Amino acid sequence: IQEYYVKPMNCPFHIQCYQFKKHSYRDLPVRYAELGTVYRYEKDGVRHGLFRVRGFTQDDAHIFCTPEQIVQEIRDTVNFAKKMLGKFGFTEVQAYLSTKPEKAVGDPERWEQATESLRAALEAEGLSYEVDEGGGAFYGPKIDMKIKDALGRPWQLGTVQFDFNLPERFDLTYVGADGKEHRPYMVHRALLGSIERFFGILIEHYAGAFPLWLAPEQVRVLPITDKQLEYAKGIQFALKAAGYRCEVDTSAEKLGAKIRGGTMMKVPYMVIVGGKDEAAGVISVRSRAEGDKGQMKLEDFIAALNAEKEG
Repeated sequence: IQEYYVKPMNCPFHIQCYQFKKHSYRDLPVRYAELGTVYRYEKDGVRHGLFRVRGFTQDDAHIFCTPEQIVQEIRDTVNFAKKMLGKFGFTEVQAYLSTKPEKAVGDPERWEQATESLRAALEAEGLSYEVDEGGGAFYGPKIDMKIKDALGRPWQLGTVQFDFNLPERFDLTYVGADGKEHRPYMVHRALLGSIERFFGILIEHYAGAFPLWLAPEQVRVLPITDKQLEYAKGIQFALKAAGYRCEVDTSAEKLGAKIRGGTMMKVPYMVIVGGKDEAAGVISVRSRAEGDKGQMKLEDFIAALNAEKEG
């Protein structure tokens, strides 16, 4: 009988990648990243929708570096997290610096250096933070990053975590400039954490009204009658060619019902085409945010979409 185990974490596999060959100080930092699926046996009472599940995918990365590199590596990671969260509309990021608990493994000097590197990175990046004295894991200090959604509710997302335990247990080394073996610093980092949980937070934050670049359906074309169906499909083809997710409402509903349907689905833009639009070679645009925007040429509409998406 061959036994299989579900994977609770990605760390040992990245360590195996590191151990595949000997490393010099010139090779460092070494960074491994993956979207890795992991499993936790959450009890029935605490499981909750997308927010607490037994199987989920993390944007996990592990960084192996020298003592001289840790401040810059942490700073780059914090900056990366800020930029990524900002792209999703989360501009208020609160950080928590968790320090050494009473029971801990690892060299106290390394703990001090790691903690100060986390603090220095937060201050250099201008990120507001609070100190959780003694709140670190037994194997290293960490930064937790929380955001607030549209309702002001806090959610924990990214984590930057030092680990003094696994490099010792797996005997990780690199050859320094002195020709001797040294123990690398190991940093875990997840910027979004559970991808499923992050999707849940996004849905709650935007209440389904996603920004243009993120909306599953960005434009919906509404032909007033079947006579405009071919014209509508031509518009859809042009929008898809420009890189936009676009559907045509081919239902037999009246225009008012089609508009209500698009509004209920929170589609960012609806393009309405009737006989006069087709004859003039234009489209009528309705925006989720601004309502009726009137007639315009298709190329002008695409240019406006491009400007909004890039902005």
